[in-house]
Amino acid sequence: MFAFFEKIIDPFKPYEARKPPSGVLAFYWSFLRQVWPIYLVLMASGLAVALIEVTLFRYVGEIVDLLRDTSPETLWTDHGRDFLWMAAVVVVARPLASILHDLIRHQAIAPGFTNLVRWQNHRWVLRQSIGFFANDFAGRVASRVVQTGPALRGSLTEAADAVWFVMVYTISAMFLFFEADIRLALPLLVWVALYIVALTYFVPRVARKSAEMSEARSLLSGRIVDSYTNMQTVKLFAHTDREDRYARDALAEHTAVYHGQMRAISTMTITVGILNSLLLFAIGATAVSLWSVGAISVGAIALVAGLVIRVVNMSGWIMWEITGIFENVGTVQDGVQTIAAGHEVVDVPDAAPLQPGPREIRFENVRFHYGREKGAVEDVSLVVKPGEKIGLVGPSGAGKSTLVSLLLRFYDLEGGRILIDGQDISKVEQESLRAAIAVVTQDTSLLHRSIRANIKYGRPEATDEEMVAAAELAQAGAFIPDLADSRGRRGYDAYTGERGVKLSGGQRQRVAIARVLLKNAPILVLDEATSALDSEAEAAIQEQLANLMAGKTVIAIAHRLSTIAQMDRLVIMDAGRIVETGTHAELVAAGGLYARLWKRQTGGFVTEPAEEAEAAE
Repeated sequence: MFAFFEKIIDPFKPYEARKPPSGVLAFYWSFLRQVWPIYLVLMASGLAVALIEVTLFRYVGEIVDLLRDTSPETLWTDHGRDFLWMAAVVVVARPLASILHDLIRHQAIAPGFTNLVRWQNHRWVLRQSIGFFANDFAGRVASRVVQTGPALRGSLTEAADAVWFVMVYTISAMFLFFEADIRLALPLLVWVALYIVALTYFVPRVARKSAEMSEARSLLSGRIVDSYTNMQTVKLFAHTDREDRYARDALAEHTAVYHGQMRAISTMTITVGILNSLLLFAIGATAVSLWSVGAISVGAIALVAGLVIRVVNMSGWIMWEITGIFENVGTVQDGVQTIAAGHEVVDVPDAAPLQPGPREIRFENVRFHYGREKGAVEDVSLVVKPGEKIGLVGPSGAGKSTLVSLLLRFYDLEGGRILIDGQDISKVEQESLRAAIAVVTQDTSLLHRSIRANIKYGRPEATDEEMVAAAELAQAGAFIPDLADSRGRRGYDAYTGERGVKLSGGQRQRVAIARVLLKNAPILVLDEATSALDSEAEAAIQEQLANLMAGKTVIAIAHRLSTIAQMDRLVIMDAGRIVETGTHAELVAAGGLYARLWKRQTGGFVTEPAEEAEAAE
């Protein structure tokens, strides 16, 4: 039975992937329309439960009057059918309605709908550009994606229950009180009016405080995660006290907002509590007064007493339900700001995959300034022939890494175009473009997964034998068997820690190189690929990098010029422009920027370019 209801909503069902609406109501509807039939069943079962609950109070009044007016000898003869009908409602109808309602809410909607919202939001956010993630805390983005699902589901299910119970209990109480005596309904009418005024006044204020609370909670979570993620930097600079203050400021703000929220809630509960006490007194006094003059029966008093106590209890529940609804709406509203952001880098309609070719790369008058007026890359034109290996050289901030980011289409150009085998990269599928380019970066980042999973990330379908061969070629085979994590996993099954923190810089880079070796893409980008290696390790890997580069179009960036001096051609950049191009010997002989950079260095591990430079001089 549980399995049947758990399968009603498939979180991973096919759907039309598109930008989530930025309006809160439209955002709700974009998900609710996918499950509206089951939501209607939830509302119908909730209505049935509410109606049955009210019916039970009426039965109490009827039973009291029947017992008062009927002798024990004739009770079952005269009213046996009435009792059987009441028993059927209590024993059969009430449990069935409650069971259906609970199964729909807890087995179908709670896990299925919650994770449907999370899954679709995660898929949208995951495809955001690099710039999107650079402008926010990763922890805050993740928190909003994870929290929005239960908040959206909670506000909808709570609204379904609250609406029915408010309507059914209020209308039924009014009807039954009028039926007994119109004077019983007057205190209830006054209470309903005052209750509505109280909710109208307090709920919007609690909702605003809830939205502020959600934002403060996100800020606090983001700051704490930021400290944890960069723990090595915190330790290196001995700034635990500074991080304490950084988190404390956010926690103090969170506490102040929390106080404001609790003040609003406490004031609301006190007000409603006073109204409820006055209602109980007024209804009780009126009922006793009417009975004393024979206007109502004892059964009517039992009905009125039971129902008014239930209404009072329900008023508190409804108040908290409405508060919870608005708090969840505030959480959703906060999440929409992040989740519904449009993608900055998108595929054009009907974008085609990048077609295979010799892999010529052509930059034509490329401009990109990160939204500023100037800087980064300015009017760069460059052709990298198929199979050619070029080195990008220049001081920090010259635009080298930006040029590579543009080739990978992490950002859209502000001017010019980039072609691969004559195909404009802005008009091909991003996934196919990046599948054709293998990259080893200077800031090597590993996933918090096993060594096996990290290396196979380059080609998931690769065999274990191919994975091990790639690790051996990257000079990683020697240390991997000795790795172990806190759960006892060893070797290729050991986890690396977040961003590979459990490995040394050199070990991380060798694993990254193994990943690229396994990918075996036709275009290779080396962005300071050996910067974290010592001299011995770099010398050992240089030979394997030469094998890796064989037959590929290569763009290599390095500040250590000896590592790229033997490239086919060197391209020198400064202030976002290409200022020189040529071989190592030609550039040294020219006496320009490259020659000055070369003279500042001691030569590194590659001796042949130094000898050529001396000959040229």
